[in-house]
Amino acid sequence: MNKVQALPGVFPLHEDRDFLSESEWVIFKLLCKPVESFADEDAQALSEATGNQVSHERCDELIRMVRISQLQGLGSWIARLLAEAGLSDTDLRNRDASEITGSVNSKAGYNICNEATMRALAALQLQWKGAES
Repeated sequence: MNKVQALPGVFPLHEDRDFLSESEWVIFKLLCKPVESFADEDAQALSEATGNQVSHERCDELIRMVRISQLQGLGSWIARLLAEAGLSDTDLRNRDASEITGSVNSKAGYNICNEATMRALAALQLQWKGAES
């Protein structure tokens, strides 16, 4: 169970928001590819399935978003920001929380993730490590 989502001053790590553009949504809907299934996809194969209407790079980013959002306590809103910063679910498990939040802030050009968010992410990382044991 996520114990950090309600802490004051923390980015709403648990919150979900749509991250597909309308045209991407239509393409994937026509292909009968639910967003949740992206986690098991290969970026190149997914792009080719769209007739290359969705680039390999974008498919890679979408796959990372879905994989990140599957981590306990993280929603699709922060997953999008993390993936856009070039991070993966493996990075979230293994890199220092301050480095991760710094990457998001650097990509955005301003501080989206504050000190409280970094601490909340570090607490989630401890939960994930405890769940792996």
